[in-house]
Amino acid sequence: MSDFETLIFEKKDGVAKITLNRPDAANGINLTLAKELMAVASDCNDDHSVRAVLITGNGKLFCAGGDLKSIGAAEGSMSGLLKEITFYLHGALSRLARMNAPVIIAVNGTAAGAGFSLAVAGDYVLAAESAKFTMAYTAAGLTPDGSASYYLPRLIGMRKTQDLMLTNRRLTAQEAMEWGAINQVVADDQLQAEAQALAEKFANGPTQAFGVVKKLLHCTFNNGLETQLELEGAGIAAMSTLADGQEGITAFSEKRAPVFTGK
Repeated sequence: MSDFETLIFEKKDGVAKITLNRPDAANGINLTLAKELMAVASDCNDDHSVRAVLITGNGKLFCAGGDLKSIGAAEGSMSGLLKEITFYLHGALSRLARMNAPVIIAVNGTAAGAGFSLAVAGDYVLAAESAKFTMAYTAAGLTPDGSASYYLPRLIGMRKTQDLMLTNRRLTAQEAMEWGAINQVVADDQLQAEAQALAEKFANGPTQAFGVVKKLLHCTFNNGLETQLELEGAGIAAMSTLADGQEGITAFSEKRAPVFTGK
């Protein structure tokens, strides 16, 4: 376990767990949290022993978004502070998106503003039954950050994204799943166990193949059919040369469960 001011960072058996840890401030994202999130995302990206990442929050809320109290205290330098916060936050999100390891988000409570953005940036998102989701930005005269304008239109479509961003509609966890913003709703008292079990399952999977899946899906809306087909062909051929690809094929032939090493 590493010591940070605003989050808890733990690694065990291939799983890196990041817990937002400002419960008295609704896990709001201030400059320190943004910097620390980028630091741990970079660590996970560089550490090949990390084969799954789990992000959750400490306390009753997952993340209420940007820490507007600290941002407002900056007075004349608010614009500069926001640019610095988004620089680190966006750097963290980019690293999480580009790494091979799947990123699981366990939304333990309300996810608002950048908290909502962070939640939908995961590769697999579970939410507690009591969780709520709202964009909230325009209610404060602000605009979305944290990748929401990238992921939400791709996940739920333009019209529903416009609804969320312009009206600040609040979604229940069940509604968020029905809209396609998250994958699964879990009983509050089962959320952490379910998320941990999923992270461990991913950590025992074909990590490099997961990475190719992530890359293919990130670029699919920007490519034509033939370009995407070319990338798919190159990807599956490359995987067959790796130990995990060969193990998977052999295990299928031998009618046994594969044992993947991430190599």
